[in-house]
Amino acid sequence: MVEIEHISKSYDTLKAVDDVSLTVARGEIFGLIGPDGAGKTTLFRILTTLLLPDEGRATVDGLDVVRGYKQLRQRVGYMPGRFSLYQDLSVEENLEFFASVFGTSVAENYDLIAPIYVQIEPFKSRRAGALSGGMKQKLALCCALIHKPEVLFLDEPGTGVDPVSRKEFWDMLRSLRTQGLTIVVSTPYMDEAALCDRVALFQKGRIMAIDTPEGITGAFDHPLYAVRSDNMYRLLKDLRQMEGVADCYAFGEYAHLKMQQDAPAEKAMKGIRAYLESKSHQDVEISPAEASVEDCFIELMKN
Repeated sequence: MVEIEHISKSYDTLKAVDDVSLTVARGEIFGLIGPDGAGKTTLFRILTTLLLPDEGRATVDGLDVVRGYKQLRQRVGYMPGRFSLYQDLSVEENLEFFASVFGTSVAENYDLIAPIYVQIEPFKSRRAGALSGGMKQKLALCCALIHKPEVLFLDEPGTGVDPVSRKEFWDMLRSLRTQGLTIVVSTPYMDEAALCDRVALFQKGRIMAIDTPEGITGAFDHPLYAVRSDNMYRLLKDLRQMEGVADCYAFGEYAHLKMQQDAPAEKAMKGIRAYLESKSHQDVEISPAEASVEDCFIELMKN
């Protein structure tokens, strides 16, 4: 459904997208995972015909993003990272306007947006600018879907939205996928990677890895431990100086400790505890940890 071949895009001397190639299958939820400034939005704007690439080519639903831009705009839905609907128009007026732009009506395609729209329909007369973050997100999704696109591009849809609304939003995406829609979503939230069928880890305009979330974490081949003590700053500093440590970094309220060589977990934890006690750490907690996509991202980025 989406094919990208050696796409590059620069702004003056900044290479925003650097020789990117990937494919997205029909009916897939594909995630572009990376921090702010990684180049995700630039790539999305190229795929939705809003920017011209400097090099390479891309097709969406079989149409070239440059030569076939007029036809392609009828087949894609795009929800940008910033709320970009008309804030002075009501919920209902925004939806009717975007339907008319694509030569359709709300009534004609209501079945597709119904599960989402029913949640904001009680506020249909309210101005879009007065909606909460979660409601704005749902309205923007309805407007991106009203013309029944083949591919839906969502640029960081969870940014600035509370965790409950984010979960509801992903439930909606899984429901849309059952209707045959192909969904490409970008996000800086590493935990959302597990909700995608496949992901590309993106940093500084380049792809570091493409695989299923399980494939990404399965490639992590170092013993990993979660460690906590009474002084996190000193803990990180001391662990980084410990013999046999490959890396150590803050991970929530714990330090994630990556060891160079495998060893029985009990023996390794006993050695870590003894080392920390020799450094006068108190209230030490140590347990084996499963590598997450964030752990893998950090490893790939440092390599």
